[in-house]
Amino acid sequence: MTGRHVAGFIALLGAAAASWYLASSLDTAAPPVSGTGGIQQGYYLRSARILGTGDSGQLLYEIEAEYAEQRGTDEIAFDNVRIQYAADSDIPWSVSADQALITGEEQHLTLSGHVVAVSNRGFSGAVTEIRTDWLELEPGKYRAATDQRVQIRIGERSLTATGMEALFDQNRLELKSNVSGKFVP
Repeated sequence: MTGRHVAGFIALLGAAAASWYLASSLDTAAPPVSGTGGIQQGYYLRSARILGTGDSGQLLYEIEAEYAEQRGTDEIAFDNVRIQYAADSDIPWSVSADQALITGEEQHLTLSGHVVAVSNRGFSGAVTEIRTDWLELEPGKYRAATDQRVQIRIGERSLTATGMEALFDQNRLELKSNVSGKFVP
């Protein structure tokens, strides 16, 4: 073998090693496997973005999630989800949660795990934040409700309650029971 052949062989060997390294570094983890034991029909998405529209096709809201997976034929589960109303809808609310679930043809989401709804122009015109562990959201009707404990901050005021219903488009909030609060003058 001549020096030229040895140099070519070393260059090919280097290129093969570099391509192996590149391919192994770009390899992503497989999607989570459900515990049913069989092959599932459906889909999963990373960095999912779903647009909700009104009857005439105008954008009402946007759902973004790190991960979305179809479960069975009538469920879609989301991880690290955020729902943002369209800028022209004049609904200044965004909602985030660890998980969300849409079941069947229903037009609502069940949110769970560190659910936070925030508005810069919320109730009484002040920055408003609603926190709970579970929330049912009907984004097309601008309605959010829970029977769980909620913590609400409206500007400097702080409230806790058990159960709540909020109508984002009417800027209305109704607390159900066990209401207590702290009001700073």
